[in-house]
Amino acid sequence: MSLARVHSRAGVGVMAPLVTVEVHAGGGLPRMSMVGLPETAVREAKDRVKAALLNGGFSFPAGHVTISLAPADLPKEGGRFDLPIALGILAASGQVDDRRLDEFEFIGELSLGGELNPVKGVLPVAIEARKAGRSLIVPAANGPEAALSLGGRQYCADSLLAVVAWLQGREPLAPAGIGECVGATNGVAAGGPDLADVYGQHVARRALEVAAAGGHNILFCGPPGTGKTMLASRLPGILPPLTETEALATAAVASVSQPGLDIARWRVRSFRAPHHTASSAALVGGGSKPRPGEISLAHHGVLFLDELPEFPRAVLDALRQPLESGSVSLSRARIQATYPARFQLVAAMNPCPCGYAGDPRHQCSCSPDQIQRYQQRVSGPLLDRIDIQVNLPRLSTEFLLREEDDAESSLTVRERVSQARQRQLQRCGIINSQLSNRQLATHCQLGSAESKLL
Repeated sequence: MSLARVHSRAGVGVMAPLVTVEVHAGGGLPRMSMVGLPETAVREAKDRVKAALLNGGFSFPAGHVTISLAPADLPKEGGRFDLPIALGILAASGQVDDRRLDEFEFIGELSLGGELNPVKGVLPVAIEARKAGRSLIVPAANGPEAALSLGGRQYCADSLLAVVAWLQGREPLAPAGIGECVGATNGVAAGGPDLADVYGQHVARRALEVAAAGGHNILFCGPPGTGKTMLASRLPGILPPLTETEALATAAVASVSQPGLDIARWRVRSFRAPHHTASSAALVGGGSKPRPGEISLAHHGVLFLDELPEFPRAVLDALRQPLESGSVSLSRARIQATYPARFQLVAAMNPCPCGYAGDPRHQCSCSPDQIQRYQQRVSGPLLDRIDIQVNLPRLSTEFLLREEDDAESSLTVRERVSQARQRQLQRCGIINSQLSNRQLATHCQLGSAESKLL
C-alpha cells in the first residue's frame, strides 16, 4: 500500500500526547515533505532517515513522500520521530508488513548508519502507552527507563534492522528491564549525610524532625558555622521512602529535564540546592520551550535555598504560588506546560549582612538600618509560607571538640518520622502541612492552656 500509519508520542511537559505519523508514498518528482508543525530537529529527520534506510540495505521511494505528524496543531521537537518515520516509509513502500503496527508505539532517534540513539522523556511515553494498551519499542539505552512504567510491555532495539526483523517475525526483541538500582537502599542514597554528624543544636534537630514528619517548610537563621547547611542536607535522609506513585512522578520530571533521569537514584528523594544567583526561569522553570526548574526537579524532595536574602526578591516571590498549589504552569505563545512542584522548602540565612548579630563571640558591625534592610529582602508573604523558623546559636569550641554520645542517626529519626506520617495519613489521608482550615479546627483543637499561651 502507499499509505501507512505509525504511532508515537510527543513531549509537552510531563505529558506525552499521542502523535500519529502518516506516510504517503506517491508518484511525481523525488522529494520528501513534512507537515504538522515540525521544529528544526524534526525537519532534519528527513536526511537522517534517508541515510539510515539506504545504509540498512533498504530502498528509498523514488516518488514524492509526504509525512504528516498529527495532530497538526501540536508542536513537535527532537529526534524521537525518526524511528516511526522510517517504519512508515518502509510500510508505505511495501518493504514491511504494516498489519502489526497499530498494536505498538515507537520512539527513537536514528543515526546515519541505522543505529538507535537514546532520547529524552521516555518514561512519560511509557506511562501513556501503558494506559493506551499498546506496547512500546524504545532504543536499548532507554530500556531501563521505559521499564519503570510497571505493568506495560516495553521492548528494546539497538537498530532499525532489529525492529524490521522483529516486525517480519525473524528475530525477537528483548523486553526492557530496570536492572539493579545500585547506590540506593530503601530510598536512601548509600553513604549519604547522616544526622549523627551534627553535634548539639538539639532544638534545631527536633524542629527538623517535626518538619520532616509534617512536610513543613523550615527556615534556619544563625551566624556562620552554626550548622544550618549540615542540617538542611540531612533532611532527605530522615524523610519516609517514596511510594511508587511518588517515585514515578519524580522520575517523569527528571526524564524530561536537561540532565535526564539517573536510574540508580530513581527512588531517592531529590535534594536541590541552587546558587543564589539563579534566575527565576532556572528556579521556577521556563524558556522558549518550557523546561522544568529547580522546584519541579525537587518534586517530592527538598529545595534548599542557602543565603536566602541574597536571592533576588522577584525570584523568591515567584515561589509563593507553587508553594501553595504544588504545581507551576508555564505559558508561552505556542505551548503551555504544567510541571508538578510539591517540594519541601528549607532555607538558611544569616541574621545580618556581616552574619554576627546576636553572636556573643563576635562583634556585629552592622547598623540597625542595615540589619532591617537585610531582613526585609525576604518578603512577608514568603515568610508566611514557612511554618517553622529556628534560630541557631553558636556552639562553644569546647563543646564541638568533645564526643557526642547521644546523637541519633538518620535511620533512627526516619523510623519515628515514618510512624508519624502513617498516623497522619490514617487520620485524614494527608500530611499535616496540607490540612485545610476546617481540618485544622477538627484535628488540632487547642486546650485552654495552649490557647492562653498563644
